Amino acid sequence: MVLLRHIPFLRAVFWHSITAFGGPQGHYGMMMKTFVEQRRDVTEQELMDFVSFCNMLPGASSTQTLTLIGYKRGGIPLAILTLAIWITPACLIMGGFSFLLDYYDDQAVSIQIFHFIQPMAIGFIAYSAKRVFGLAITNTITRVILFASTIITYLCFKTPWVFPLVIIAAGIATNFSDKRIPQKGIRPKQIKWGNMLLFLVLFGIAGYLSETSTRENWKSHKAFNLFENNYRFGSLVFGGGDVLMPMMYEQFVVRPTTDYTKSTGRDVLRMKKTDFLTGSGIVRAIPGPVFSIGAFTGGMVSRDDNTIGTQLLGCFLGGVGIFLPSLLFVLFFFPVWHNLKRYAVIYRSLEGINAAVVGLMAGATCYLTTDIIQFDVSNHLIDIIADVGVIVLTFSALQFSKIPSPFIVLACIGLGLVL
Repeated sequence: MVLLRHIPFLRAVFWHSITAFGGPQGHYGMMMKTFVEQRRDVTEQELMDFVSFCNMLPGASSTQTLTLIGYKRGGIPLAILTLAIWITPACLIMGGFSFLLDYYDDQAVSIQIFHFIQPMAIGFIAYSAKRVFGLAITNTITRVILFASTIITYLCFKTPWVFPLVIIAAGIATNFSDKRIPQKGIRPKQIKWGNMLLFLVLFGIAGYLSETSTRENWKSHKAFNLFENNYRFGSLVFGGGDVLMPMMYEQFVVRPTTDYTKSTGRDVLRMKKTDFLTGSGIVRAIPGPVFSIGAFTGGMVSRDDNTIGTQLLGCFLGGVGIFLPSLLFVLFFFPVWHNLKRYAVIYRSLEGINAAVVGLMAGATCYLTTDIIQFDVSNHLIDIIADVGVIVLTFSALQFSKIPSPFIVLACIGLGLVL
């Protein structure tokens, strides 16, 4: 009975999972429209706090943000169910794609229908930045942080550590003065260490079983290796998919070819370069989290046994392994963060962090817009006009109408089919 009252929310999560294009920045804009404006599951300020918090954690930040919305509505059970619904469509698509590469020429895969998805995502980002501007930018220091974080994000957008570093620096900057927010006496609450302990235990067990199974050449050693690799990726990646891709490339493409691996004769997980690059391109053209590439790489590195069951297991372990740390991190650190916010030093930090988040969105909007309108040999003026038009129309539809996000996405896909 308790679950029944959350069905409308879970249905909204599902629609979000199959229409949320554009990576974390685009996802935030769609969350603003769906879960703040239309459903009112969280307030603008709460979503800002979630985004700020999750950008300081390793793992999939937009996944963690959506998980927190579920956590806020129905506690840990709904948070887990929200995560499962959010990641399943993307993982099924990417896992299925690992099977399709057996039968189709990977170079023949066309993603022309997604041509207008990136400009659409920019419109969502711009809309999200505009909505939270009034909440976060309220005085001189926040205006300075907004300007600085926008410029830094624009100039260093492809630098993996720019997002957490900008947020941390902004949190420090607003603590140089204690006049606006004085400290009040507050007793700290007891910290529950269960989820963090579970994370550390799993990390240690996964590493031990992976190394032992490889060294002793267990028949199922690749399954242990795969879970450990993806669990490690999900535990250590700051900066999202742009950081995850190089780590996976090194593990599955480069490492098997090194002299050390060849000399030891270890049977390690491996992929062809062309397969990996194809998968890393496709995952950016589908809705949902970029981390769903874990299901694709899991299926690809498990194909050597030529059994469907083994490959399906690889897809499952890759998907679960890469998202599990994000869940454990957010469920452990958020209650701690929620308690710490009661301290003035943290509350003052949030003032700067929220301003930096707006700057990150503004910088991302500027960078991505510049990126798609730059002239090169393959661009035509009409393409640039169309892309800019989609950005403006998306922003306008979000700002001035009540059109649901899925219909905007479908309209852009339809436009890609026509043009």
